[in-house]
Amino acid sequence: MTYSDYRKMLKQLKAKPAKLQKYMRHNAPKQRKYGRSIKKCRRCGRPGAHISKYGLSLCRTCFREIATNLGFKKYN
Repeated sequence: MTYSDYRKMLKQLKAKPAKLQKYMRHNAPKQRKYGRSIKKCRRCGRPGAHISKYGLSLCRTCFREIATNLGFKKYN
């Protein structure tokens, strides 16, 4: 179930509090402590291709755009 489907269900169940509690008990997405979904790009929010080395927390496309401003040089 995607995030948008989860929010849609919550909107429908607001009128029925008993069913909402049961739904939340069994179907709420759990908080992740580690893994791919925790590390997100702080510039665009993309979870994939994450560079956390040197405390960057950027995806590779954002890193390529601002690498020269950060002081990185491209070597061939």
